[in-house]
Amino acid sequence: MKENKDVKNRKITFTRGEKIFLGIFVLIYIIVGIFNMKTIEPLTNVGERWIITLPWGEGLLNRVNPMTLIMSWSIVLALIILAYKVGKNFKIIPNRIQLFMESILEFIYSTVEDSTSKKELVKPIFVIAATLFLFVVVCNIISGFPGIQVVPTDSGIKISLFEDTWYTPTSDINTNATYAVMVLIISHVFAIKVKGFGRWLKGFFEPNPIMFPMNLIGEIAKPISHSLRLFGNIAGGGILVLILSYMAKYMFIPVVLWGFFGLFVGIIQALVYSMLAIAYISAQIED
Repeated sequence: MKENKDVKNRKITFTRGEKIFLGIFVLIYIIVGIFNMKTIEPLTNVGERWIITLPWGEGLLNRVNPMTLIMSWSIVLALIILAYKVGKNFKIIPNRIQLFMESILEFIYSTVEDSTSKKELVKPIFVIAATLFLFVVVCNIISGFPGIQVVPTDSGIKISLFEDTWYTPTSDINTNATYAVMVLIISHVFAIKVKGFGRWLKGFFEPNPIMFPMNLIGEIAKPISHSLRLFGNIAGGGILVLILSYMAKYMFIPVVLWGFFGLFVGIIQALVYSMLAIAYISAQIED
């Protein structure tokens, strides 16, 4: 009872450095918000992306979104640094960061363990699911904080500050589709490893050979729905927030909307994305 009472009475505390950082951030946000109110321009080019065509040809495969690459690699680097920091300072009695990371990974591991009948594959599936979740959740969360955006306009590239949230790679369908296809390939590789090539191939013709086209379409539909679900929620939410922010002159209301779509919806979508990856892989390796 005493422990429960202590947990209820425990308050969130901030260090002196964290308080200074939050105070400076709020001050800068208010100043830039007032400046944006005075210099606001008509909302144009909504949903357009900064695309660069590579010099050695035309076509979809020669088009690159620089912001997707920059933010993706920045997030990967941040996760590597975080993992190194947590691993280097690993303690028996965890600090806040270590406890937070352990809670997330323990939840994902228990989910994989409950969903996978082949215990020898629990660890590799856990690694895949945890990696996807951490990357996607950070991508989604940064869409809940005001930052720098780069958008194309008729007069060239426009760099905006605090008029929108940080660019998130998961608002690019190419990012989501890449990982969805990766999950599809991994699920079938694991299925061949567990069942053997013959039994794996036979599964496409069950329960009747006439079902082969339907089974094939079903497998192709998995990465499509897997990627579009995340893309629609993140990209659509971002456009909605941008329009409402413009109507509110980028003050106060956007903070609530950024927090809702970036934190609440972002975390839920990252969880759904990783859970679907676990479900798809586990379904393939079942006898």
